[in-house]
Formats: sequence, structure tokens, C-alpha cells
Amino acid sequence: MMVNSYALRPAWTPLTIFLMVLGFVVFWPLGLAMLAYIIWGDRMPEVRRHFEGMKRDFAHEFRGCGGRSRGYARTGNAAFDEYRAREMKRLEEERRRLEEERREFETFMQNLRRARDQEEFDRFMRDRDTARKNGDDEKTIDL
Repeated sequence: MMVNSYALRPAWTPLTIFLMVLGFVVFWPLGLAMLAYIIWGDRMPEVRRHFEGMKRDFAHEFRGCGGRSRGYARTGNAAFDEYRAREMKRLEEERRRLEEERREFETFMQNLRRARDQEEFDRFMRDRDTARKNGDDEKTIDL
């Protein structure tokens, strides 16, 4: 014969009180967790059902991902679905165009930096050559 009861239930029993006090003595978050279990433990099945329901709703809402609608579930209204598909295609083309412009601008900026670096290097070489020519006459090089 099997008894269908459990000793650790969410209520103010001597066992739960003892475990709560022991939890506070050993490591306070354990005591706090036990206190939360005593107070709200009887609601745990409700919370679990709530989150399971949310998970089901989420899965139901996005069941059409990856299909023809590019990540969006169909609404059942053909006109709206076609409109949305056209707009998504237009936005994707706009995103591609902007991405290409960004790449072109980055290339322009790299070339500009390269040209500026080259100009600075050429100026350095000219100044150094000038300083060496003057330094040979004066025997001092001042950069």
C-alpha cells in the first residue's frame, strides 16, 4: 500500500520552518527560497501552466516561419499577404542598396586615409631630405 502524500509541501509545517531556518543559517538565499516556496509554492502548478500556455501561444503564432512569407505567418487575407510580401521585397531591396552605399563609402574613406597617409609620408621624406642636406652643411640635424 502506497501513501500518496508528501512531507515537504508548501505550508507552515515544522519541517518547512526548520528547513527555512536552516537555509538562512547555512546560506541566506536558500532560506529565502524556502520562504518563497512556503508562501507561493501552492501556486506553482498555476505558474507552470501559465508559462506552458505562453510557450504554446508563441509556437502557434510563429508556426509559419521560414516559408514563402520570409519569416512571417500568413494572415489568411490573400490581399494583405501579397501587399506585405511586396513591401518586404521593397524593403529588402532598399536594405541591399543602403548596404552597397555603406560599402562604397567605407572604400572611399579607406582611399582618403591612404591618400592622406601617403601625403604625410611624402612630406616627411621631403623634410628629412631637406634636413639632411642642411645638416651636412651645418653638421646638425633638427627635426
